[in-house]
This record gives sequence, structure tokens and C-alpha cells, in this order.
Amino acid sequence: MKNSAVIFVAALFMAACNLSDSIEFSGDLEVGEVVEGMLELESPDTFHFEFGADTYVYGICNQVTVDVVVSLYDSAGTSLGMFDGPGVGPEIFNFAISDAGKYILEVAPFEKKTGSYTLELKVVEPIASDPEKRADQLFYAYNEEGVPGGVVGVIKNGEVVFSKAYGLANLSHSIPYEVNTPTNIGSVSKQFTAMAILLLEQQGKLSLDDDVRKHIPELPDLGQVVTIHNMLNHTNGFREVYNLMPMTGWKGEDMLRREEIIEMLKRQEELQNAPGEEYNYNNSAFILLAEIVERISGQTFPEYMEANVFAPLGMTSSLVRPNPAVIIPGASQGYVRDSLGYHEAGDLYAAYGAGGIYTTVEDFSKWMGNFSKPLLGGIELVNRLVTVDTLNNGDTMSYALGIGVDEFRGLTSYSHGGADIAHRAFLVYFPEIDAGVVAMSNNANFNSGGIANEMAELYFGDSMDPEEEEVGEETGEETTEAEETDSKEVMVPEELLQTYAGKYLLAGMGAVLEYEVVDGRLRMSTEGQPEIYLDPLSESEFTYEGVEASVEFLRNDQGEVSGAVHTQGGQKFELERVPPYEPTVEELQA
Repeated sequence: MKNSAVIFVAALFMAACNLSDSIEFSGDLEVGEVVEGMLELESPDTFHFEFGADTYVYGICNQVTVDVVVSLYDSAGTSLGMFDGPGVGPEIFNFAISDAGKYILEVAPFEKKTGSYTLELKVVEPIASDPEKRADQLFYAYNEEGVPGGVVGVIKNGEVVFSKAYGLANLSHSIPYEVNTPTNIGSVSKQFTAMAILLLEQQGKLSLDDDVRKHIPELPDLGQVVTIHNMLNHTNGFREVYNLMPMTGWKGEDMLRREEIIEMLKRQEELQNAPGEEYNYNNSAFILLAEIVERISGQTFPEYMEANVFAPLGMTSSLVRPNPAVIIPGASQGYVRDSLGYHEAGDLYAAYGAGGIYTTVEDFSKWMGNFSKPLLGGIELVNRLVTVDTLNNGDTMSYALGIGVDEFRGLTSYSHGGADIAHRAFLVYFPEIDAGVVAMSNNANFNSGGIANEMAELYFGDSMDPEEEEVGEETGEETTEAEETDSKEVMVPEELLQTYAGKYLLAGMGAVLEYEVVDGRLRMSTEGQPEIYLDPLSESEFTYEGVEASVEFLRNDQGEVSGAVHTQGGQKFELERVPPYEPTVEELQA
């Protein structure tokens, strides 16, 4: 899978200067100068520069007739980042450089191809210390002409203290993104569904300890009680609907009625794990929770959410979109990018309950404000929403009811990412300082988690613990990046790599990722995209070469590789292994 370039921070250090300061810079290219190049097989082009300390570099390599990889190296030859996004069109690259010195920008052909390209340095400037200007730098790639954009909002004490929008909300009509543009937040919606369930419990209409079959009796009796609580914290054992449906030819934008989902789950012969035994991120459960809300309340899920959640909080720009016939005035249109450029993508129309909410930065401020000063549900209910659970073996989870609970640089954080077909979102809230950040976009390549977390550090870093420095075990000296890599080099036997080979379904995306072993290394590909190699962090966890992402392979109780977890931009995506096709005797004889 050839992922979009994400901002690679060589060293996260904010310079004590601003954009008006002068900066040391010289090299083979001037800012704004466009050069043409021709690549020959394995021969890359190199451009030499000398940058001052704390420099931000942003540019575009237009892939005219060849797919390129753009990399930056320091004078010692150490790679500081690689960008390998779309196969054609603009390859966007960003570097934040901390140390003054000489650097080499390399433009290399992908997979030994030949062809032409153009290269332009768009920006060379100091890394902004001012948070608002740093936001501009983080959004350069999403503020280009003809590019889907996004919005970021910083919230303190229930009020928006900074928000800014970039790029386009609709490419066809050149409509710019605004700070109040309603955006699909994908799985960030799950915490709102959890709130709806807790409100019904508060009214005595259900209990989290109820067997889910009490409310949806047509679900199969699989010999173990699955409670509503198990549904809310992803410990239920139901199969992931978005992993099952692509096998039937279903695509993410296709309509899918909940009755069809229930029928599919009725064919599940056994739970994939005992309730409460394992955490397995699961959209099926939250779709069923929306069904429970409807059956108990007598309202449609969108109606219930409007009357009982959004309206009481004054979230006047928020709604659940149940199908494509519902028009949302001013909403962003989602876009994905392939070899032909950007094209429109619809929503996951089977997803409400698990997703499906459109909202704005302003409305998110009201939701965050309810954590500290609960207008909805009261303090006891809100505390229950964010109380983490334990698995049957006593292990503490980092997930509560529809929302993650963890620690970020010494602060407790409530967070969740969202990824619909094209829209991306991330919410992070810090209860100890009553502050948070939300980032949303209609661009499938948007790094929502990375941007939200960096903005949080810029605005609230004074309330956080210092970033940890790597220290050598014996000498007590700081460990350099190169030394750390060498000391932790992991060799994985090829026979172990072969156990990971196969096809995996990406939950919620309808995409199939295929892993194979090539020349003793693990390589991954997906339809329509070139391959990308992986490097081991351990015997089961790997990083994607040149991309800020990782994958960890999981085994079941029998020791078989049953799936994996892909992590990128602060978000985790479940991968379910697809069993290899084994033809029947009849098929072989046909």
C-alpha cells in the first residue's frame, strides 16, 4: 500500500523564531524555481542544500511520466524521511529539520521505472514557534489549489480558542473549507452512540448488563451471554461486518440495511472470542447498538440523537446522516486519490451508530465542555462513559465506552480517530486541563491524529511532561537515532515471516491488503497501488518503510495468525485474515 506522505519530523523542536526571521539556506534550487528531470532506471537525481537550524521545508515533485520516491539525507547519509504517495501527479514532501548542516534531497524512480518529473521547493522557512503559524505549516499540503482540505480547532474550557480551515470542501464547485463546514467524523461517532445508550440506562429502559438478545432476540444464541457493556467496549466476540461484506461483492458506498447485518451475524456459528476475553475493535456492535436505541425509543436513531443528545447540548450543526438522500447544507464532500487524481467518495451508509455523524468544530466544543460541566447526563454518567474496563484476565484496557482513555505526555487523554471512506477525524481531550483539539478533513490522505496531537503539544505543552529522551543503558548518555536503530536491530526468520503472508481485510474500508515474503523481507500491497516493504520492530510488529505506520500481527489461542492491527496517525485499524481459498472436490472436478 502506497500511503500518502505524512509530515516527517526529523526532530520535534520548535524554533525560538518566527516566520519573519531570516533563515540560512543555499543549494541547487531556489524557492519557487521549477526544474525538470528525467530518471533512468536505478539512477536517482540528487539536489544538495545547506539548511540552518530549525528549518521547515515543503515542496512538490510532479510525477509527469514516472512514479518517484522523494527522500532527505543528512551529510552522514542517514535518511530523515521518505515520501512515496500517489503513483502519478504531485508527490508532496515536508521536512522539519532541527540541525544546521548539509543535506541531500533525492528523487528516485519507484520500482526501477524511467520517466520525467518536475521539482519545486515551495517553502523554506523557520519552523514556526507561534502555534497558529505552525498550523499553517502542518496544512500546507492540504491548502494547495484543487486539493481537499480540512479544519483544526483548539478548545479550552468549552470555548474555541483557535480554529482555521484550509483547502476545498468541494472540488467540483471550488467551495472552500470553512471552520463551520459540517464534516463526517467516522468512528469518533461511537462515543455519541455510547452516550445514547447510557441515557436510556439512566431512564431505566435498559441495563448495560442486559444480554443483547433481550433487545434483538433474533440474534443467534451462541452459548455465551454478550452484554450491552461488551458491545460498548469491543469485547463482544461478534465478527466485524466490514470484513465480511466485501466477500459478497459489497462496496463501502453501497447501501446496507441493518436487517441485512443482523441476518449476516445470525449465520455466525460461534463468537470469535468469549465475551470480555479480548478487545477486538468492532463496528458491528455499534451498528446493533443503534438498532437497540431505535427499538427502545420508538424513534429513528437520527431522530433520537437530535432530540436527546445534540439539541440539549446546543449542537445545532450536528446530525446523523442515514443515507445519501439526506442533504447536509454546506457539508464537505469526501475525496480519495488514485492514479487518476482525486475523485468523489460517498459515506459508509451502513455505519450509523458506528459512524455517520456530521459535525463542526463549534459543536465539538460543546461536546468537550460536557466532560467538565455536564449539561447532559450528569457527572456520574459522564464518568461512566470514560471509565476504562478490565478484561476477564484482569488486564486494564485503554478503551472505555466508545472512547479511548490513555495518557499523553503525563496527561490523561480521551481520544478517538475516525476514518470513513474518505473523511478523516481525530478528537483528543485532556480532562485535567479541560482542553482538547479536533482535526477533520474530507481528504482520505489526511493525517488527523498527527496534526491533532501536534497542535495539542503546541497549545498545551506547558501543562505536559517533557518529551522523553532516549538514554544509553550503560553510559547514561543520550542515544542517537542511528545507535538506537543498530542496538535494536531485529532479525525475523523467513519461516516466521511466512506465517504472516496472506490476505487481510481492512475493517471499515472494504480493502484487501496482501502480505508476502520477498527476498527475506515482508512486503505489502493493495489493489491499484505499488508494493511497500516492512522492517521488523519485533518478531510480530513491523514498520512500513518510509511511512509513519506500523502493523502488529495477532495470533489466536491455537497459535495461528488470525489478524493484525495497523496503526497510523494515532489511529488503529483492525485487519482480519482471509482464509486461503480451498476448492471443493466438486469444484476441482468441474
